[in-house]
Amino acid sequence: MRSVPINPFTRNSLFLVTLCLSAALFQPGGSARAGQAAAVRVGAEMLLEEHRELIAGKRLGLITNHSAVIGDRHLIDFLHRDPAVRITALFGPEHGIRGTADAGEAVADSVDSLTGAPVHSLYGPVRRPTPEMLAEVDLLLFDMQDVGARFYTYPATMGRAMISAAEAGIPFVVLDRPNPLGGLQMEGHIREERHRSGIGLYPTPITHGMTVGELARMIQGEGWHEGLETLELHVIPVQGWRREMLWRETGLPWIPPSPNIPDVETALVYPGTCLFEGTTASEGRGTFQPFLQVGAPGVDPDKVARELNDRNLPGLRFTAIRFQPESIPGMSREPKLLGKEVPGVKLAVTGERALQPVAAGIHLLDVFYRHLPEDRRADFFHPRGIRIRTGVETAHQRIEEGAEVEEIIRDWQPDTARFARQREPYLLYE
Repeated sequence: MRSVPINPFTRNSLFLVTLCLSAALFQPGGSARAGQAAAVRVGAEMLLEEHRELIAGKRLGLITNHSAVIGDRHLIDFLHRDPAVRITALFGPEHGIRGTADAGEAVADSVDSLTGAPVHSLYGPVRRPTPEMLAEVDLLLFDMQDVGARFYTYPATMGRAMISAAEAGIPFVVLDRPNPLGGLQMEGHIREERHRSGIGLYPTPITHGMTVGELARMIQGEGWHEGLETLELHVIPVQGWRREMLWRETGLPWIPPSPNIPDVETALVYPGTCLFEGTTASEGRGTFQPFLQVGAPGVDPDKVARELNDRNLPGLRFTAIRFQPESIPGMSREPKLLGKEVPGVKLAVTGERALQPVAAGIHLLDVFYRHLPEDRRADFFHPRGIRIRTGVETAHQRIEEGAEVEEIIRDWQPDTARFARQREPYLLYE
């Protein structure tokens, strides 16, 4: 085992590049199709090229963040330059409209310097647009990149805004984007109603294999919020995306959808390692490789890595490490185990198609739990935190009881089979 120090120059440069990229995406200039042509064309691009009749002459409210790009320009730039429309309100999700706020951090309202439109936060005391916010809005547009995991909050922001649009009697348009995990794999239990939360608003498996556009159709069709039967919902599909496509096959640039999902590899493992947020262990926040490294005081990292590798988890290899969470503005100001040396493992994705992130996450929880000293096992799982992430009462209890991980995985297979049938009417892509 060896400790891998972080070069301070690299660390600070990464942070500055992230901030500069976020700011640049909101500035005029550049070409919509600069560089290598993407294999797919996102919903925002298709709106401007083939569905402008939906927005022509309208006052627009845009629910978005820094990830809503077409080529190397932001959707706001295109709409601001269009004389046929006017942006009268902007709405930001968790992490804010520029994507730089910490997870769970309340975001303040502001004014957009480019359009002069008010920017309303939907992640704070107010979680959906109010009638006052929509007084000058004829149509709501939703465009931001999701990661395809139930506990990511952007679909919840979308669903709540759909309620507001229905109440205001205005159309709601979702500009679709690919699911980075593809559209085929589903893992995890369907979230039980008693574990409904802001990070589990909808009863889906942990990975559902749907785009946000498909989820919007399902939210309305399944009546997951009251009053949506009157909503005029439009979904502008992605052109050229197929369900078996993973992110790297789309040809699209990776814009970190939130501060702690900096690259595609992190997005691929996130549905599993995010389960560590429901424990006293570290999910890697406070480092520049969150979710790609996890750890817990009291374990022997060499033994943990060896056992995980012996389990031959598809698409993953593990390396023993030690890391020290620190306060990183724009990523994690107050991470768990701040300033403490944390023994753990680093994940490396060796096969994107083979990877089963949620199953891997359960294996990780199981191995760490078993390698903890007995006196530290009792408080390893946060009772509510782990339940709202697994979505069920029993998954972590099965680990505590010594059940085989493969049994826990078999437990959720009826749920994923049922969800596959339930989602079928709402799918847009082959």
